[in-house]
Amino acid sequence: MTNTNISGVIIGVDTHKSIHVAVAIDNNGSRLTAFSAPATTKGYKTLEDWACALGTITAFGIEGTGSYGAGLSRHLLAQGHKVIEVTRPNRQLRYQHGKSDSLDAEGAARSVLGGQAIAQPKTQTGSVEMIRHLKIARDTAVKCRSQAMVTLKTLIINAPAALRDTLDQISGKIALIRYIAALRPGAMTSTIASAKTALRALAQRWLALHEEIQSHDKALEQLVAARAPTLLASHGIATMTAAEMLILLGDDPTRIRSEAALAKLCGVCPIPASSGKTNRFRLNRGGNRQANAALYRVAIVRMRNHPPTLAYVSKRKMEGKSNREIIRCLKRYIVREIFTHLCRPKAPPTSA
Repeated sequence: MTNTNISGVIIGVDTHKSIHVAVAIDNNGSRLTAFSAPATTKGYKTLEDWACALGTITAFGIEGTGSYGAGLSRHLLAQGHKVIEVTRPNRQLRYQHGKSDSLDAEGAARSVLGGQAIAQPKTQTGSVEMIRHLKIARDTAVKCRSQAMVTLKTLIINAPAALRDTLDQISGKIALIRYIAALRPGAMTSTIASAKTALRALAQRWLALHEEIQSHDKALEQLVAARAPTLLASHGIATMTAAEMLILLGDDPTRIRSEAALAKLCGVCPIPASSGKTNRFRLNRGGNRQANAALYRVAIVRMRNHPPTLAYVSKRKMEGKSNREIIRCLKRYIVREIFTHLCRPKAPPTSA
């Protein structure tokens, strides 16, 4: 039964592609009621009205704020509600109590109440979301272009001798691809004609993808330069690396409260693995692996031609550190630098 006199209500939401299931609990952990709404703009408004009718909303705990729950999360944030990102349910509890949408939604609400879920979701409404969209398109285009090139080279090697001898005389990758894209196979009466048809299709595909990638690169350079100009000025940090870090942080980087939290997000902080009298740490295999790879590239570039980094590497090698250990340390320092550029709020200028 709905109670409009409740002073604090926590809403847990289990999100799906076409429907969202919500469960309300009070601040004492008592279950109040459940509700389901379609995953549409009208459904988001209906779910919000239902929650507000129960009493004062403390927070919404939503599963999948970056996928199925993205639309609901954006709607609630725009209305001024507090939204908490909830990870997947505890497998042990699911094994003991079973699984259903309402149980998952209730578990999300209890995670917020118990303090296990504290992460703030990304707003996904600013320039960083634009960067994410373009980078997804660019990354898939790069992958398809590489596949087209590998297949093109294979077909050239297996092409009829007369055609292969002609193609071997052309120097330069772009010149070769443009020559192949302009081939005229003619009637399909021989293996030379079929080979020319296949090669031309792959070459034209490569050129189209190459043009698409260049267009994405130009747009990304403008967006990243406007969002993080000081980070791009750092040694070894190019547009794609800065874009990867911006995507990790989101449009509101202040939600990352410390450089240690950012290091954990990137998977560059050691994980305690102590037991009894043994005190040790193990390598962190978690975090965002794309961001971790970007930090690795920055560390490698700086180890080649960055004087402060070269001095640091020499010092560490004298202490007996291996290259792998030095790179791990460098990635932690790079995270500190990125946190300073992107997450630390800029102090307003003071007047004389």
